[in-house]
Amino acid sequence: MHHTIRQVISLFLALAGLSTLSLATASTDRFDVSYLWHRDVGSVLEYRDRVARVLGPGVSKDLRVVAKGKLYGLIYDRRSDSNRAGKLARAHTRLLRSRGLEAAAPVPSRNWHFVRAGKTEHNDKQAGTRPVPRSRMSSAERAREIRDIGTAVEDYIKRLRREGKIAPDERTGWSVFDFTTGEKLVTINEDVQFQAASLVKPFIAAAFFQKVKDGDLIYGPKSRRHMEKMIHHSNNASTNWVMRQLGGPQKVERILKQRYPKIFRDTRLVEFIPANGRSYRNKASVHDYSRFLYALWKDGITGSREIKRLMAMPGSDRIYTGAREIPKGTRVYNKTGSTARVCGDMGILSVRGRDGKRYPYTIIGIIEKQQRSENYTAWIRARSNVIRNVSNIVYKGIARQHNLETVL
Repeated sequence: MHHTIRQVISLFLALAGLSTLSLATASTDRFDVSYLWHRDVGSVLEYRDRVARVLGPGVSKDLRVVAKGKLYGLIYDRRSDSNRAGKLARAHTRLLRSRGLEAAAPVPSRNWHFVRAGKTEHNDKQAGTRPVPRSRMSSAERAREIRDIGTAVEDYIKRLRREGKIAPDERTGWSVFDFTTGEKLVTINEDVQFQAASLVKPFIAAAFFQKVKDGDLIYGPKSRRHMEKMIHHSNNASTNWVMRQLGGPQKVERILKQRYPKIFRDTRLVEFIPANGRSYRNKASVHDYSRFLYALWKDGITGSREIKRLMAMPGSDRIYTGAREIPKGTRVYNKTGSTARVCGDMGILSVRGRDGKRYPYTIIGIIEKQQRSENYTAWIRARSNVIRNVSNIVYKGIARQHNLETVL
């Protein structure tokens, strides 16, 4: 448990823009429980209500929205020892996960600035001081808030719904994670299971390479050819060939969940891909794709190097190709998915900055329709453009944050 808490402390400090030296102002022998950190205070206030409904009045009376640096967080103001905070976090995680919410984690107690009804107050329980209202937001702070990437994406999707460009029977899921800052910038319907279509094919590759590592399969010329056809050309016959080598879809799922239980939490593989390509029963969440891409980038997946090579082979996509804001030379590692009911793309974009460094981030976008579209070509084209526009929005926000050279 000690190791886990140390990791959480490091992550918290990184998110809040602090150094390890600033722990001197924290009560490191006391811990609270954390549920969410976000740049938008409105999102955290809304999330507080959802957590309160799950955890009940005994906990909700001590749930606090706090401000730290550029972020707002939701914490359970406990000031417990590390063991107690860890047990609470694990217990709350089980309850929250069952309702599709994020996991909880212990964080060191601090002299928090509480946010109440649009103002920020000091934690007078720790500091022994009277509440001090926060000064009015500066123009720079306000501009930063307006530019918030998550809010921009949400506003765009809401506008499309108002205009009828996303139908009432369609739901969407989005996720963006910035590797440079370690921040989740966009999270919309992340833990909802969507039809997987071809998006799940890199998962199948991961299961195959695990069995290669175990000595049960060989990655030779034939399997390499099928793997390239499966990922690069999205060939369904080759996908079924790979799954048959593994014992079928359900065996693929079993391999993934046994080897990577923390990644494939919402993945369900129950069918081979039919000859007509209408694969509607295999499912996965946006969060699973996000966790997979993170592990892939960090070489935490068996066969990561080869999977990244396959996903980087040149071809059309919906997160870079046609997304005019994103500069040429951006490296793309992705997989699309398309049926008459699903349009999606998941991948990593690695953008070169004016300083010559690479700034990688994940982006996943899925639009799922309850009923099959009457005009497949027109529907896929329109929804692909929605994903491209979201990718443009995300890039512009990341370019501002990292002072990247944008396309004029």
